[in-house]
Amino acid sequence: MAIREFGELESAIMDALWRADRPLAVREVRESMDYDRDVAYTTVMTVTNILFHKGLLDRRKCGRAWQYWPRESREEHTARVMREVFSGCGDPHTTMLRFVESCSDEDMARLGAALREVRSRRARAS
Repeated sequence: MAIREFGELESAIMDALWRADRPLAVREVRESMDYDRDVAYTTVMTVTNILFHKGLLDRRKCGRAWQYWPRESREEHTARVMREVFSGCGDPHTTMLRFVESCSDEDMARLGAALREVRSRRARAS
């Protein structure tokens, strides 16, 4: 199950921008989106502007068009959303416990490797 912070169109726009290796104009975003139905240019422009005002995108003027790019990588964004979920829950320990209980063995191995890597980085930094 995916985190549902975004609506379908917002997700399609963010995915297109996360896949891009450079800032994109709205026309390019629209052309590169994976979306089930045709969406008007003006709709993509409006939603992209909303994502900018929400603080999720940066932009710069290029001629008459705006070019957009994500303020954070997909992974940084997901990690921030996860921190917000854990900090906003009633009992962080129990929430973390329930989360870990729901992890597959493969996810547990990745979690263990991530914890070892962070501990190692912190030990080197101090």
